[in-house]
This record gives sequence, C-alpha cells and structure tokens, in this order.
Amino acid sequence: MNPNIHKQIEEKIKKTLQIEGNALLNLSGNITEEMCRAVYKICQSPGRLIVTGIGKSAIVAQKIVSTLNSTGTPSVFMHAADAIHGDLGMIGQDDLVLCISKSGDTPEIKVLVPLIKGFGNDLIAMVSNKSSYLAKNADYTILLPVEEEADPNNLAPTTSTTLQMAMGDAIAISLLSLKGFSQEQFAKFHPGGSLGKQLYLRVSDMISHNEKPRVYLQDQIRKIIMEISSKRLGATAVMDDDENLKGIITDGDLRRMLEIKDSVNHLKASDIMNTNPKSVQKTCLAVDALNIMRTHSISQLIIWMI
Repeated sequence: MNPNIHKQIEEKIKKTLQIEGNALLNLSGNITEEMCRAVYKICQSPGRLIVTGIGKSAIVAQKIVSTLNSTGTPSVFMHAADAIHGDLGMIGQDDLVLCISKSGDTPEIKVLVPLIKGFGNDLIAMVSNKSSYLAKNADYTILLPVEEEADPNNLAPTTSTTLQMAMGDAIAISLLSLKGFSQEQFAKFHPGGSLGKQLYLRVSDMISHNEKPRVYLQDQIRKIIMEISSKRLGATAVMDDDENLKGIITDGDLRRMLEIKDSVNHLKASDIMNTNPKSVQKTCLAVDALNIMRTHSISQLIIWMI
C-alpha cells in the first residue's frame, strides 16, 4: 500500500474513534435524573417497550430491541413510517413507546407522536435536540448531545447513532440490574449460545444414541476386548449378576495389562477392572461432567440413567 494512503486511512480511523469516543465520555458525565426516571418507568411497566425510529435510527432501534429482549425486557420494533400505515395496531394499552431520532423533527415523527399520545401511551424520546418537536411532546426525554458527526461534512449519522446504540445498551444493562436478571435467565433466552449449552445441556442429552458397553465380573479377556471394540467407546462397564456397577475397564487398562502380564487368557473382568470408576447422574450438566473428566485426566465417565 502507498504510504500516503496508509497514513490517510490511519488518520481518519483515529479521528473517527476520537470524535465518537469523546462524545460517549461526555454523555457518561451528563446522566440526568430524567434519564433515570425513564429507565425506571420501563422497568415498572406492565407492558412491552415499543421502540421506533426512521432511517439510521430505525436500524439502531432494531438492535436495541434485540438486546432488550435477550436481557429480560419484552420489546418490539415498529418502523416510524410503517406505524402510520397500520403498524400502530401493535401498541397495547400498557405498552411504553421509545422514539429514537437525532433531530426529533422529521415529518414521520411529527405525524407519529400525536397518534401515540392520542392512544394514551407514555412516550420516551431519545433525541439530540432538546428543542425539537419530539422532545417537547415526550413524557420523558433522554438527551444525547452531539457536537459533531464523525464525517468531514458533519452530515452522516455516525456519532449520533453511536450514542443511540450505546445508550440502548446502557438502558438494557440498567434494566437487567434492576430486575435481577440472572445468568440462568440469560441462558434460557440463548439456548443455542455457549452459555446456554453450559447451563442447559445435560449428559442425558448427549448419550441417548450412544452404545452402552457392559461385561460381567466373570467374563474373560476375549469378550472384554470384543465388547470394547464393537461399542467403540474405548471402555466398558463391569456389572455383577444383579446389574450393579462394579467397575470399569478402559482400553488403557488393557494395554497396561498386556505390558505386565505374560499370559492373559485366564484373566477375567474382575482381575482387570478399576473398582472406583468416576460417575455422574444423567441430570448432571455436560459442562460439569467435562470438568470432572479434565480434573481426573480421564476420557470416559459412567452415567447413571436411573
């Protein structure tokens, strides 16, 4: 890359991050009582939070809705333009409305605001212009002052949308704290994520289709080897005649036996087995079972299915 091009890109990246970072720091030092009251109102609301906006603010609104839903605050996105063409029907009697707009004076917002107020729903404004139509007609105002956008012409929504996004995150985290939203609840809404798997995936979910190798105390070496080989799990449980677990034999046990024994044909399962196998109940979390295996440096674990 041409060194001049590289320097130009580096400078623009740095300048953008500085402008947006300074705006965030400025906002963090100007948290008002009204902002806090707006968040508390959302927390106490018996209904959902309807989040709306136009243009780039609408895209931010969708992200905020996603974050709120995943952290325990039921929310719905409503595009401001679609709202005045039928989507207002999604607003319930107990719902709050959060309207996001940098200027607060776009034509769609000016049409939408009196309709929402006419329904009797409380309106929260997230806006950068405290003198705007939206700010003046909202029940609560979350003011996001923007000294400059990051683009050279001070036109493209950059700093303003960064503030909106960050404030959405801040609201979600505040509500999470107020509601005592737990790690387990988060996992419930994210069953496909890594945390969900840790908190919900149990060993019984993983072994339903596995083979269940077993031999008995008096079984001889040939049968033991055949059982381990055919079930392909690298081990077999050892049971007594009443189907009680007595031990485990792994392929490692077989190798060690061959190293120290000159003759093995006379050996039985009771001669080879480990009489103190590690085991867990079928309800054990998979992550806990894995930790047991790691702690004891083993690759097999007995699962009690009863």
